[in-house]
Amino acid sequence: MAGLDPEDWSGIRAMGHQMLDALFDRMEHVGEGPVWQPMPQAARDALKTGFPEQGQSLEDLHDRFTDLVVPYGNGNTHPGFMGWVHGAGTPVGMLAEMLAGGMNANCGGRSHAANEVEREVIRWALSMVGMPEDGSGCLVTGSSMANFISIITASRAQDITLRSQGVGGRKMVGYAATTAHGCLPRAFDLAGFGSDALRRVPVLTDHRMDLAALKRMIREDREAGYIPFMVAGTAGTVDCGAIDDLAGIEAIARENSLWFHVDAAFGALACLSSRFKNALSGIEKADSLAFDFHKWAQVPYDAGCVLVRDGKAHAAAFAQSLDYLIREPRGLASGAPWFCDFGPDLSRGFRALKVWMTLGHYGSERMGQMVEECCDVAAHLARRVQTTPGLVLLAPVTLNIVCFGIDGLSDQDVSELVQDLHESGVAAPSTTRINGRLAVRAAIVNHRTTTADTDRMLDAVIALAAARRA
Repeated sequence: MAGLDPEDWSGIRAMGHQMLDALFDRMEHVGEGPVWQPMPQAARDALKTGFPEQGQSLEDLHDRFTDLVVPYGNGNTHPGFMGWVHGAGTPVGMLAEMLAGGMNANCGGRSHAANEVEREVIRWALSMVGMPEDGSGCLVTGSSMANFISIITASRAQDITLRSQGVGGRKMVGYAATTAHGCLPRAFDLAGFGSDALRRVPVLTDHRMDLAALKRMIREDREAGYIPFMVAGTAGTVDCGAIDDLAGIEAIARENSLWFHVDAAFGALACLSSRFKNALSGIEKADSLAFDFHKWAQVPYDAGCVLVRDGKAHAAAFAQSLDYLIREPRGLASGAPWFCDFGPDLSRGFRALKVWMTLGHYGSERMGQMVEECCDVAAHLARRVQTTPGLVLLAPVTLNIVCFGIDGLSDQDVSELVQDLHESGVAAPSTTRINGRLAVRAAIVNHRTTTADTDRMLDAVIALAAARRA
């Protein structure tokens, strides 16, 4: 037998149609049943078969997938999922994943249509946030990688010899608010600067960066012999969704000759809303920006994006000249710069197709409406919290995240209540800490979530809290 293709395509074709029908059935009825349920040990053990010496039929494998995997997902497609910041996906994105798998394109480089699709997606992204369309960018796994690429680019723009000589004893430092995502200090760690090199700037009562403190910290670091090179603002903090004063941070960055980066992991999509885009004023002036299409844009995982204003600085930080990767003026090896020139990955999948098809199908107007609908659901939930005795809103609702406390319960009680709520299958919020107090955190990112879903969640919280108080 030559190769891995079937001798008779009719069987796998029929099975493929059966799988696709099952996918559509699940998506059509995604709101039915529990949001999440724990995977029993028997199911976990059933997956431990060892590397099979002989292959199994596709029918048997699909049955095992249906019985052992599908029922025990993390629930982010369900409208009752409000934990963390996960997109819910769409049928369009699902189909695009299938089409991309059929092409099996390597988008690390070379001249082919899949890379042109990604270039178009990057142009769309630059346009969405108001950055110059001659900037650069690429699709990555997520904002963690996008932030890492941005920090590497910012540091190399400060000192290109870092590429060949390493960080060494250079005392380079950057700045981000205490509310910034944990991937930023981790990126400083991975980049060799050390996590302590990211100075954590205090925040004001509205959870936004204290700009006076930022100015003072930059001045003190310079006086102490450190080399400030970048500052990161956040558009949609991970805990409560606050948006830093991006225009104010950008002004301080320019005054001090610092790279201005924005982590807009989910908040960038608010640029598509006429009601909320002004809250992100200043994002268009970023030197680099990280965000995820797989969050509020509802593209299937994974689909992060990094954008850089200066494409030459971006390429200078990553491009390589290797004998086996020679760029030619024509032929398949043409089309430079390649996407491997803008990040660490040489092997890259065709992520762009699901972004291109999702945004192309729904359009910027409908996506902006979806963002506003999520924010409206969050506002409804916040009003209910404020009018319910025993509940207290712990942070302003800037966009789509609602954080509230439960009076009369300890932090341990609140933690266990949320775990009980998860196991009930009714809803899946998460928790965070606001001003030292454990909060129930509901992030309305799922385009399927309605006020009926948040009401159901809050009613369950009230009942569980009453039972614990009793």
